[in-house]
Amino acid sequence: METLFFVASKLFWLVARPESWIVLLLVLGIWSLRRDRVGAAGKIFVSALFLVLLIGLLPVGQLLMRPLEMRFPATPDILAPTGIIILGGAEDARMSAATGLPELNAAAERLVLGLALAKSFPGAQLIFTGGSASLVDQRISGADGARTLFARFEVADGRIMLEPEARNTAENATRTYELVEDATRGPWVLVTSAFHMPRSVGSFCAAGWRDMIPYPVDYRAADIGGLSWSFAENLDLLNMAIKEWIGLVVYSLTGRTQALLPKNC
Repeated sequence: METLFFVASKLFWLVARPESWIVLLLVLGIWSLRRDRVGAAGKIFVSALFLVLLIGLLPVGQLLMRPLEMRFPATPDILAPTGIIILGGAEDARMSAATGLPELNAAAERLVLGLALAKSFPGAQLIFTGGSASLVDQRISGADGARTLFARFEVADGRIMLEPEARNTAENATRTYELVEDATRGPWVLVTSAFHMPRSVGSFCAAGWRDMIPYPVDYRAADIGGLSWSFAENLDLLNMAIKEWIGLVVYSLTGRTQALLPKNC
């Protein structure tokens, strides 16, 4: 069932992302021209142009991300945590496998600040959860990249717990729950990107975790820009925001979270 959910979510996102709609409009416009429907084709091309201008000029993605990122405080009070849980997504596992180096992407704060927390609380267990989110290639796990980075920072093996199978946030929560001795005995510090934190907290609470301390990092909408042309950057942020809101709705409807915008356990 979880595999079906994973595959369906990947296929759905292929057609739901904004650039897919732009391509679809262009294809419909060309099809209309070939059928001599010039008026209809013109309207379709104008719609595609409007969508491009909307994305390129306005910070729509940042506006959608803002309520997600502001859901939890940026500097929570932390005292003697049982464990620090870092969600995958910051590591470039394929590049790490190719180079042998700990390669990170734009969400690097997840691992960097997670390691900083581990240094501040040497008695806490350090947990990383993340497999492969690829639909076609499950051979390289995010945990492999994390293992390389932890080794470079000389984190003691006895402190580290790696969960290499999770393919999405719900599996992060359930698979890690199965690994720890008692997920109800916290506090557990949860480290992930700020826009991803509501769905993450909701998933962990639904899986049975208790006494969670959200530690949001990797903010993208803390400073919302004005009118400027930045299509690639705006499209990237819009994709992340739409994907996260869709994820929250689907997780809420399927019981993978207990609310559309979860608070805490």
